Amino acid sequence: MLTRTDSYDTLYDTFAWDIPARYNMGVDVCDKHAARDADAPALIVTSPEGDLVTYSFGALRALSNQTANMFQAHGLARGKRVAVLLPQSVEAALTHVAAWKAGLISVPLFTLFGEDALNFRLADSGAAAIVTDMANYPKIAALADVLPDLKRVYVIDAGADGAGFTDFWGALGRASDAFRPVDTAADDPGLIIYTSGTTGNPKGALHAHRCLLGHLPGVEMFHNFLGQPGDLMWTPADWAWIGGLMNTLMCAWHHGVPVVAHRARKYDPEEALALMARLGVRNTFMPPTALRLMSKLPPPRGRHALNLRSVASAGEPVGAELLHWGREALGLTINEFYGQTECNVIVATCAEIMAVKPGAMGRPAPGHVVDVIAPDGTILPPGQEGEIACRAPDPVMLLEYWNNPAATQANLRDGWWRMGDTGYRDDEGYLWFVGRGDDVITSAGYRIGPGEIEDCLSRHPAVQLAAVIGVPDPIRTEAVKAFIVLMPGFEDGTATEQDIREFVKTRLSSHEYPRQIEFVDQLPMTATGKIKRKDLRDAERAKAGGT
Repeated sequence: MLTRTDSYDTLYDTFAWDIPARYNMGVDVCDKHAARDADAPALIVTSPEGDLVTYSFGALRALSNQTANMFQAHGLARGKRVAVLLPQSVEAALTHVAAWKAGLISVPLFTLFGEDALNFRLADSGAAAIVTDMANYPKIAALADVLPDLKRVYVIDAGADGAGFTDFWGALGRASDAFRPVDTAADDPGLIIYTSGTTGNPKGALHAHRCLLGHLPGVEMFHNFLGQPGDLMWTPADWAWIGGLMNTLMCAWHHGVPVVAHRARKYDPEEALALMARLGVRNTFMPPTALRLMSKLPPPRGRHALNLRSVASAGEPVGAELLHWGREALGLTINEFYGQTECNVIVATCAEIMAVKPGAMGRPAPGHVVDVIAPDGTILPPGQEGEIACRAPDPVMLLEYWNNPAATQANLRDGWWRMGDTGYRDDEGYLWFVGRGDDVITSAGYRIGPGEIEDCLSRHPAVQLAAVIGVPDPIRTEAVKAFIVLMPGFEDGTATEQDIREFVKTRLSSHEYPRQIEFVDQLPMTATGKIKRKDLRDAERAKAGGT
């Protein structure tokens, strides 16, 4: 755990990793606290009616033990994958903890995913079980015939077993609350989180148990030394993403900090303010888009008065305007950080020990060697643009891409994990983001890959060819725009546009559908038939008067 010192340099220069040979994330975030103080609060769950249910670490230990026993009783042996398709909830949290304690590999999935997105991830991971709810069960039921590995479907609010599923709480109630956690090595796999699919299908980042420990220095930095008396964590980010699950929930629990589980179907800045004020939230992670929407409201006061101690943000640049608003309206400096699903929270700011430069991502978090490199792996001098990269090995770095060794080797070369982003380092060691080396779209804090959307669009009967890029958006940073060549016999128009949007929204996710559609006669292509998205982006900039 980082401790307050006089300077960032002192922390960075004196830091040393302490990764035990044997380590289990489930024991770390739950059982160790239950053994120390079983009544300590761990999770505060909100209901749609505004009621609160608080679970102690002792209660979570008992429930996760029952869940682990249930998994084992149903034949889920060590190394099997268990998917989690749930919003922020006690069931989502304890499923991850139980899977890790049982030596299983958990696979978080976003509840807004449609059937196509779920089908790919469940099939690719070979998930043997999934925990979901009645709202999402129809999507899983529709895939039953094409997912032979998926042997067990648990539904948390079923009330009784059904023809194609097991009642989660019913089965849990029949299991013992005594369980001996599996003895796992720090390098044993525990988690698969899927990337955005920037150039084709998403890739499963397989993480070891040690990845939680690898997150800690960066998280402790951007939360101004997490684990202070009275800390209480909440994020509007879904726990299906690494920023919600690991940065927020699990890193907080590592420190014994209680977490609020509240996930509205759609982000509402007024609701977020009211929630944080009512519960006395002290720490939050919010994407810049969420903060920008909040900044349009009157400054929080009265019943919306906040007691925040730390606000962290990432996914897109925070910028000077938001930094100024945070200081004026929230009374604190928003700490920015940088990472990705495969290699997370490796750069951060910490207003308590370093100057915060508007536009800069921060400096390398203690324990991580991050720099800007040339294609051959040599470190570039300050001010020169290159690829942002993290020195391997690193505890927070993925073990590999699941079932994709070629992709792993493509990113891990010359002793560096290449982040795929262009940036530069200044004379004081701050890292600055310039652009993406791939085609990922950053919209409302989500990293969206065009490949999966294009694949979905291609299955629409009206679509002959499709290309997807991100275009500037004043609220979301970028919006998804699709360029579409129609099949013969189809006409462009409002009805066709709306039908295509709904097609993507229901099959992938509501944050991935194209908000803008342009029908074109042809798309720019390479000699080998690949779409030249860069040409499309350049043409959009030219139309907007850019360079």
